[in-house]
Amino acid sequence: MKVTILDYGAGNVPSVERALQRLGAESLRTSSPECISNADALLLPGVGHYAALVRALDEKKIRAPLVDAIHRGVPFLGICLGLQVLFKSSEEASQLQGLNLLLGAVSALPPNVKLPHMGWNQLEKKRESSLLAGVDAGAYFYFAHSYAALDSNSAPAATCFHGAEFAAVIEQRNIHAVQFHPEKSGAAGARVLQNFLRLAA
Repeated sequence: MKVTILDYGAGNVPSVERALQRLGAESLRTSSPECISNADALLLPGVGHYAALVRALDEKKIRAPLVDAIHRGVPFLGICLGLQVLFKSSEEASQLQGLNLLLGAVSALPPNVKLPHMGWNQLEKKRESSLLAGVDAGAYFYFAHSYAALDSNSAPAATCFHGAEFAAVIEQRNIHAVQFHPEKSGAAGARVLQNFLRLAA
């Protein structure tokens, strides 16, 4: 099983590739609509600005094949912005439309805390989570963001708190997404990626 990584120009694709390689997984970096349509499993990493991601999806004509693949049941993992784009919109670029696969929207974290939320933080598990199987309850994960799904109807599997509670792990059918960066989160992050690979196999 090969993981197809959507490459829209984000800087953290190589670190995600290395993290998968360490787990013995084969990956393919692509921005080809055809490759996305034929993927066994899809991973959308994300750093930077929401507008850059959304515009790249449209300019590279990969929005439709991505949504079609997810609707067909292809296992999907979104990381950071890759989680945020699953919703209809984000305050970071409210004029642009996300993938609209999850109910709710993405909002700015409260201004009364240090932004961006950058560094290590813990999760609060809300329900059984396939991605968090075998992960220690007190584990820390690495975050780097100023926007989050604060009021989502996606019933997150786990949340995190930084000025407000936000969705940290989302699992809905074949859709899996995390607000943290598993590729930068040590052993706990590696376990999350390993769990996704197991689910996608």
